[in-house]
Parts: sequence; C-alpha cells; structure tokens
Amino acid sequence: MFKTLNPFKSRSSTAFSTKGPQSVTFSDPQQQQIAQQVEHCYQIAESTLKRSFPRPEISFALRGKSAGTAHLQLNKLRFNATLLKNNQQAFIDEVVPHEICHLLAAQLFGRVKPHGREWQSLMQQVFKLQPRTTHSFDTSAVAGKTFDYYCLCGPIKLSIRRHNKVLRGETQYRCRKCGSQLQPS
Repeated sequence: MFKTLNPFKSRSSTAFSTKGPQSVTFSDPQQQQIAQQVEHCYQIAESTLKRSFPRPEISFALRGKSAGTAHLQLNKLRFNATLLKNNQQAFIDEVVPHEICHLLAAQLFGRVKPHGREWQSLMQQVFKLQPRTTHSFDTSAVAGKTFDYYCLCGPIKLSIRRHNKVLRGETQYRCRKCGSQLQPS
C-alpha cells in the first residue's frame, strides 16, 4: 500500500487515519478514490514493467491552476482538491497517471525532461494514454486576484504576485506585442 503518512495534513481536506502498517485513508471520498487510483496505477506499472516501485506520499494541498505535481526527489504527489471536486473522472483517468509517470520516469531513467521521451513512452506503454502536458479544466474556481495594467495595446491583467513585485520595485513588465512598459491603472 502506501509508504508513509502524509505530512501535508490539512484539517479540512486531508484528514486520514492508518489502516494496517502502511496504508493511508482519506476522510473525503473523492480523495480516497484518488488514493486508490494511485495504488491501482502502481499495480499496472509494476505488472507492465516487471519491477516494484515505492509508493509516494499523497497530498491534496496543491493550490493554483495546476491539477497535480510530482516531487521526484521526495517521492510525493500533490493534487489540487478544488479542481478534483469539479473534474473527478478526469483526475482518475488522466491526472493520476500523468503525475505517476513523472515519478516512474525519474526512478527508471534518472534526470530527464519533464515531458520528454521517457515520460511520453510511459504514458503510452504503461497506461495507454495520449501524453498531454496540460489539462483543460475550468480554472475559474481557483483563479487568483488580478490587477489591471495598461500598455499601448490596451489592458493586461497581472497576477497578484507580479503586481506585488512591481509595487516593491523588484521588476518592470513589458508588453509582448508592443514592447512598452506596463503601467498600473
């Protein structure tokens, strides 16, 4: 089953308890289904590749527009709980195998390009999936606050992170089309 308890415990979204020596149970049914899919995908990979792999830690604390991330050196998977709620079947079918292939590629081939040949071949050979690098989920539920800036072309929205860098004087941004410096509204 799973290697260790999850250190990214969030009281609201990732409460879990252990069942047996190495399993993790999430209190949220959707999150538990993802954890079961992770185990199922590892069983498929082990059967196909004829070797065993250590199970990753799982977290549902990822924020922003990414559906999932794989932390290669830590053997951890992080998933976005908000996007999971709105895209459960796509998470099961696409996001979980996508992130697992990142971990498998690192364990099998060492340091490789994130969506390079090795990752693509694992997606196709192990999970029989078309290797796509990004999801097409509606991210409006997780979109952060934006700020209006202007250039010669018209209005451009900057993220709060970029806006704060401008306010602190750390950077200036230019329009990609006209090349003029962006000005706050």
